[in-house]
Amino acid sequence: MTRDQLHFLLLNIGHFLDHLFMLIFATVAALALHREWGIGYADLLAYATPGFFAFGLFSLPAGWLADKWSRDGMMCVFFVGIGVSSIAAGFATTPFQMGLGLFVIGLFAAIYHPVGLAIVTMKWRNTGMRIAANGVWGNLGVACAALVTGYLIDNGGWRMAFILPGLFSIAVGLVYVFLWRKTAAADHAAPHADTPNRATDTSLVHRALVMRVSAIVFLTTAVAAISFQSTTFALPKIFDERLQGLVAQISAPAAAVSESGQTDFATTLGILAFLVFAVASMAQLLVGRLLDRYGPRPVLMAVGAVQLIFFAWMPGLTDGAALAVALGFMLGVFGQIPINDYMIGKMASGAYRARIYAVRYVVAFTVLALSLPLIALVYENWGFDTLFRILAGVGLVVVSAAAILPRKLPTPEPSPVVAE
Repeated sequence: MTRDQLHFLLLNIGHFLDHLFMLIFATVAALALHREWGIGYADLLAYATPGFFAFGLFSLPAGWLADKWSRDGMMCVFFVGIGVSSIAAGFATTPFQMGLGLFVIGLFAAIYHPVGLAIVTMKWRNTGMRIAANGVWGNLGVACAALVTGYLIDNGGWRMAFILPGLFSIAVGLVYVFLWRKTAAADHAAPHADTPNRATDTSLVHRALVMRVSAIVFLTTAVAAISFQSTTFALPKIFDERLQGLVAQISAPAAAVSESGQTDFATTLGILAFLVFAVASMAQLLVGRLLDRYGPRPVLMAVGAVQLIFFAWMPGLTDGAALAVALGFMLGVFGQIPINDYMIGKMASGAYRARIYAVRYVVAFTVLALSLPLIALVYENWGFDTLFRILAGVGLVVVSAAAILPRKLPTPEPSPVVAE
């Protein structure tokens, strides 16, 4: 493995861990804590909300520090910091302690997206495929949060779901430190290599086009965050309610000797959620290839239409039908993820790229945090069917926004390129 390949692999592992850590609690709350601590699922969501606010708000200082100090240095801080924080959350004994642990996890998790994506879009060509591959790793982190946590709940307890990934992240961070020290001279030179062509059109028409695309990017970022959070965070609970018949059939032998009730199905529920997330994440590879070939407008319209159709189809479904339709809407949700990052990567100046990504993720993750109270409110009062209808409306917004995108982005690609 070359140094570049190792660097890209570590960045991908970072994306995997970032999403895994942010969603461990989702499965723990749905399948373990609400029974062990005697607190309702909707009430437990309140303790996760500050962590998701931190996930968004601290993206901006993380991006600023990365541009001013070192992007690779910030990645080292990410790996070690989030690992230590997760281990601490695994020792929580009260909801307040858990909420504090989740807040610190969110603080360190905020580093990855503005910093990691700035490195990915700066260092290599074929931006669409690179972002898509990196996005697949992130979505596998989403998938494994349900799978690994469900397995550990059944076999080691929910605390291990925080502690073991934390130890792994610290180990990866030490490898990244070693790589960073080996390539320090090249890293210092890299930002200067991504200087964009200054001979761009600064006319009023061009500026208006940039503003239009930017408004669409931030609008679709915000509404996509609602769909992403509502599905990735709530899917274990949705499956816990909607797939009981299917899970009982799959887990029948284990259920026959069970003494602890429904929690014994956690592994099966985790596997089903993992399969949906993992298969759906592959949509990003297709989206990445289509972005490089056709541009963002038709691709964004297509993924928005997929979301609209499958979210509208979901209300009332259970067992096998619910599982199939859930896979459909997750294909649309995950497929949208690389598109805004692709547009920013094509339009943003290299010297400010981490900060621009930071603004995008402040918007995204602030909406993620606000979505938790929305999920709790809708679930408590109307159930998940109403949530699916709301998300179908979100899909309609995405299709409408994509329809007014220009066929070609207004800013040319930066040059030269550092590495193949």
